[in-house]
Amino acid sequence: MNKLLAELLGTFTMVFCGCGAMTVNEITGGSITHVGVAITWGLVVMAMIYAFGEISGAHFNPAVTIGFAIAKTFSWKAVPMYILFQIIGAFLAILMLWLLFPES
Repeated sequence: MNKLLAELLGTFTMVFCGCGAMTVNEITGGSITHVGVAITWGLVVMAMIYAFGEISGAHFNPAVTIGFAIAKTFSWKAVPMYILFQIIGAFLAILMLWLLFPES
C-alpha cells in the first residue's frame, strides 16, 4: 500500500505544481514565463524521484509504468493498481487547482 500511496502523492504533487505553474503564468500574464514553467516541471520531477524513488520506483505516469512492464522490470500484476492511483492523484491535483483558480 505504501507504493500505491507514494505513486498517488507523487503524481498529485507533480500535476499540482506543474499545472499550477502554468495556471499562475496564465493568470499573471506570463510573469513566470515558459522557462519558469519548464523549470518547475523539472524540479518537481526531480524532487518526487528523490522523495519516492526508493518506495515505489517513482513512475508517476501510466506510460512509464507500462514501459517498465514491457521492459520486464516491473510486474504486470501491479500495473492496474499503479495506473489507478496515478489517475486518482492527477484528478485530485486538478480538482484542487480548479477550486483554487475557478476562473482559469
